[in-house]
Amino acid sequence: MKILVVEDEQELREVITSSLLKARFVVESAATLREARDKVAAYEYDCILLDLMLPDGNGLNLLRNRSEDKPLGNVIILSAKDSVDDKVAGLNLGADDYLPKPFHLAELHARIRSVMRRQRGGEETLSAGNVVLYPARLIVEVEGEKLELSRKEYDILFYMLNRLGRLIEKQTLAEAVWGDHIDMADNFDFIYAHIKNLRQRLKSAGATIEIKTLYGFGYKLVEV
Repeated sequence: MKILVVEDEQELREVITSSLLKARFVVESAATLREARDKVAAYEYDCILLDLMLPDGNGLNLLRNRSEDKPLGNVIILSAKDSVDDKVAGLNLGADDYLPKPFHLAELHARIRSVMRRQRGGEETLSAGNVVLYPARLIVEVEGEKLELSRKEYDILFYMLNRLGRLIEKQTLAEAVWGDHIDMADNFDFIYAHIKNLRQRLKSAGATIEIKTLYGFGYKLVEV
């Protein structure tokens, strides 16, 4: 899961980012409204943690100016402004949750998991064919047997299971699993290697899902 932390207070931003990285999320950050706008215009995020009091404007403007053809994903507002008006405004603009500062990191992680469960219709798992992924436990099972995956293999499968049957471009997959610094990569050989290994592990385990390659475009996870 890829998360954008929009927070101008450096120490808090670093603490949140560090805790999310330890929880195996892909994390990027922005310290200003302008930087956040640039990020969401260029990349896709599963969840955005949005501060309201930014040095160059109100974080709610990110919601107000969202593009209809490029949704922001799940948004959790994080703000020291704990007024009813702020909560109502944020929720009316499309935010999924509101967490006032100060907060415990454990609660933040629980809120993130909660909005992602709601997005999946309340499911605690992701599944397709005979494959089940448990996000809270970071494990994958095939026919009830645990499938050993590397972190990146797990992240790729998680991303694809959330988009079952949809074409996923190589660049989009790379950004989701490795972050926006992937722009500096010369080629996608590292993605090919991870996809190849993941395919082999799924096949060897008897999985009834398969990663299809659409040459020149990207990949698609399908049931077989």
